[in-house]
Amino acid sequence: MQDQIPAVRRALEVLRLLAARPGPLPASAIARELGLPRSSAYHLLSVLADQGFVIHLPEERRYALGVTAFEIGSAYLRTTPLERLGRPLLTRLVADIGFTAHLGVLHGRETLYVIETRPPRAEPLVTDVGVRLPAQLTASGRAMLAALPANQLRALFPTADTLVDRTGVGPRTLTALRRILTSERKTGYAEEDGEVTTGYASVAVAVLDHTGRPAAAVATTFRSTAVDSAGRADIARFVRKTAATFTRRLGGQPR
Repeated sequence: MQDQIPAVRRALEVLRLLAARPGPLPASAIARELGLPRSSAYHLLSVLADQGFVIHLPEERRYALGVTAFEIGSAYLRTTPLERLGRPLLTRLVADIGFTAHLGVLHGRETLYVIETRPPRAEPLVTDVGVRLPAQLTASGRAMLAALPANQLRALFPTADTLVDRTGVGPRTLTALRRILTSERKTGYAEEDGEVTTGYASVAVAVLDHTGRPAAAVATTFRSTAVDSAGRADIARFVRKTAATFTRRLGGQPR
């Protein structure tokens, strides 16, 4: 039994490597990156393919994650969804800051809100559960976009596209959006004011998964006149702390 443990560990390393890369990999690259003899890499890939964890693409001579890996990932989402992990954290955040908090995920070019937690007697907001809004206008969306690789950002927002707005405020081109995202990466949080709803502002921080990619974003929304710039920086610290805890729960490393 003990002899099988290193093989299991190496097989898991193969799966993690494939999961972390944007596309399929040749066996030689897998062997090189994991420090494996090429024969061992081929043997591991053959066993994983037999069980459906990887799939061989013969025309490309590469390997990708298979349907069994997808099924396990789907089971994780069913049994431990972001909502179950995030709701206690958002409840604590609301208690700390006194404003409505949300959890959003990227859905194409939109932010999809999956949790909204409100303090007592809070005003209803547009960011209710199930609502989708243009990602480039929301603090949640921009926090996640800022954590994406440049090529993925370009794929979502081609250079020639004119970006939509809701209130006449917000980036209208990819160049303008990039400028905002660069600034928000430096501050460590994203912020919008009046871009979703006139008179309301939001602060958000991305939640990262084990690959360093944005899995969600924690955000809070408040009346623009209720919090000055110093107060927003204080709120951002609470939001960053919440997002960092969430990131660690997903196996990620906070930035």
